[in-house]
Amino acid sequence: MDTEQDRLVRVYSTGSITDGYLAKGRLESEGIPVMLKGEGEGPYRMGPVYLWVPANLEVQARMILDEIEAGGPKEDSPAGAPTQEPDDP
Repeated sequence: MDTEQDRLVRVYSTGSITDGYLAKGRLESEGIPVMLKGEGEGPYRMGPVYLWVPANLEVQARMILDEIEAGGPKEDSPAGAPTQEPDDP
């Protein structure tokens, strides 16, 4: 009997093995187990690459992947904004 936790869902696909491994590493660093499928065999590995996660973690995984696509986590200050340095005594 399959449970929701046992079922895998595809959350990402790419033609780039490098992008696939980077996304896999990011998801795993957030505590999400990932199964990578589709990597070609042999010395000239070519995509496509698919990432699969447990169904109960699909929403969390998609949020993280959306954050990556958007360019990283949102911060209070705009990117490139100068930071205030302490005054020298």
